[in-house]
This record gives sequence, C-alpha cells and structure tokens, in this order.
Amino acid sequence: MLSLDAFRGLTVAAMIMVNNAGDWSHIYAPLGHAEWNGWTPTDLIFPFFLFIVGVSITFALGGIKQKGDTGDAARKIVRRGLTLFALGLFLNFFPKFDPTNVRILGVLQRIGIVYIVCSFVFLRTDVRGQRLLAGALLLGYYLLMTVVPVPGVGYPNLEPTTNLSAWLDNLVLTPAHVYKSTKVWDPEGILSTLPAIATGLLGVLTGTWLRGNRPVAEKIAWLFSAGVLIAIAGLFADALFPINKKIWTSSFVLLTGGLAMLGLATCYWLIDVVGPERPLYRRLSLPFVAYGVNAITVFFMSGLIPRIMNLVKVPGPDGGEVGLIEYLYRSFIAPFFSSPYNASLAGALTFVVIWGVILWIMYRRNIIVKV
Repeated sequence: MLSLDAFRGLTVAAMIMVNNAGDWSHIYAPLGHAEWNGWTPTDLIFPFFLFIVGVSITFALGGIKQKGDTGDAARKIVRRGLTLFALGLFLNFFPKFDPTNVRILGVLQRIGIVYIVCSFVFLRTDVRGQRLLAGALLLGYYLLMTVVPVPGVGYPNLEPTTNLSAWLDNLVLTPAHVYKSTKVWDPEGILSTLPAIATGLLGVLTGTWLRGNRPVAEKIAWLFSAGVLIAIAGLFADALFPINKKIWTSSFVLLTGGLAMLGLATCYWLIDVVGPERPLYRRLSLPFVAYGVNAITVFFMSGLIPRIMNLVKVPGPDGGEVGLIEYLYRSFIAPFFSSPYNASLAGALTFVVIWGVILWIMYRRNIIVKV
C-alpha cells in the first residue's frame, strides 16, 4: 500500500512543521495544541501516527500470524518497541544527561509501548477480541477518570492538575520526571497510555479490514462509513467526556480514529485504486512517501539536530548571543515578512522542505533506516 506510506509521511511532515515553529510566540492557532478541552488540527497528528502504527502492524505481522510461529517475532517486537522507547529517552536526556531531572515518557516512548501491546494483541487475538479490548479500554478509562475519587482531592474531576491521570504521573514519575511545561503531569502519561493503545487497535482493525478479500469498492465504502460514524460518536461523547488530547480522552480516541480512517481511505482511493490510471496522483504522493518510509528516522533527527545547533552560540542580529537556529531564522527568514506569524510559519515550512530534500535523496537511493 503506497497510500499507507504516503499517509504516514504526510502525518510526519505535519508533525515536524508544528514542532519547529520559527517563533513560538507567534504561531497561528491551528498550528498549536488546544489549551485543554477541544481540539485543533495539530491535535490530530499524534493519534493519526498511532493509528498508522496499528495499520502497519497487520501488514508486517499478518503472514506470521497465519503461520502461527510467533516466537521469533515476539523477540523482534519487544526489541523494536524498546529501541523506540530508548530513542525517545535519549532525546529527553540530551544535552544535559541529568538522570535526576529528565522526562521519562514522551512521543517515541508512547509509540514504542503502543507498538508492543498492539502487536501482541494482534498476534494473540481475533477481530472480535480486538474490538472488545478497544471498547473495554475506552469505557474503563472513562470510568476511572469520571467515577474514581482522586486521592488527596476527594472527588473525580478532569481539571489539568487534579485529575486521576495527573495524580498517578505525579506519584510514580514525580515532578522531576514529567513534562517540564506542566511540572506535575505528563501529556504522554501512564494512565492516558491505555486509551492511546485503543487508538492503535483502531488502526489494527482497519488494517485487517484492508487486507481482507472483499472488493476494493466495498472496503473503501465501509471504511468511509465507519470513519464517519466513529468520528460522530466521538463528537457526541464529548458531552460526557470532553475531547482532550492532553489526557487522551475516550471521545478524543473516537474522533481522531474516525478522522484517521477517512484520511487513509481517501489516500487509498486516490493513490492505490485510482493512481494506476492517473499517474499524477502517484507522482504527487511521492514526496510524502519519502517522508513515510523513514518516518521514525526523520522524527528523531529533526528533534536532535536543532538541539545540537542551538548549542552553537553566535552573535545575534540585535546584539548578544543566540543559538544557531534562532540566528538563521532571525537573519534569513524573519526580515522578509512583515507579519511575525507568517515569518514563523515560513520558518517551519523551510524546516519541512529541507528535510524533504534529504529524505527524497535517501528514497531515490533506496536508503531506508529501520528501527
């Protein structure tokens, strides 16, 4: 499925764009996360990627599941998941490497955990079991967050620092090892990983459906229908359990899972079904395919290289010393825009284009870095 690589690449390119604003004090609202309840386009990116992880699992492990010999696969699954976790932990350590004050969890860590759990669930259960587990995770998380009294608070609530998920992060991780911007809880925290696994399982179920023997038109029609219904269910569930990316609410899982199905179905139709007859669609998708086949590599390096560059201090345009990234932005991008918001967006897009050129060269030379 070329469309799966393209959809993954589009998601990662968007992730890199929103993670690398030219000026964080001037970003357009859709390119930032919702402050608490609600959602923006940026809030869709990470759940889309976890959904794609689930879809990819069915293609990578489908043959192994049919053969029934999962011993060697289990070792590879654990090794890959732990490697992803270690890469994320390295990014958090760099450049200070201070174990007393480092964030333990993060984006790559959550991807690693979701990958391991969803892979084993896929290998050991059938579609019915996967549906039941996804439903149980979403219902169970809803009950935990809305019914269980929070120790030290005395009542269940969904406020940023006093909800059950925040309490558990603060208890287990302690303030020294959570996201620095929040100080007492982590947006990729312990308890909210449960519904994130459900996001991955929605991808697993979608991948199983796409790998089936039904006619292509039937696959796409049902996938579009399911996507619409699940997204609408998420919007209705918002009244009981508000859509919230930071604590990954069950309504957020339904909304983003449904929209991810619609996105993948659209890519599948345009690239894999119509694409052979209209080569332009495939040609237009190739830059995103280049992103998609090296998705983890570009995400890791796009996080590491700016940190290295900012260790290099140079005289700033207005005097004083600034990091190299800020110097380049303020010297070669910001002066060409009257609006600081447009300049900030241009800085982010420049970052995406530079990586796009690098990844295109790698793709043309068939250089794919596997984790």
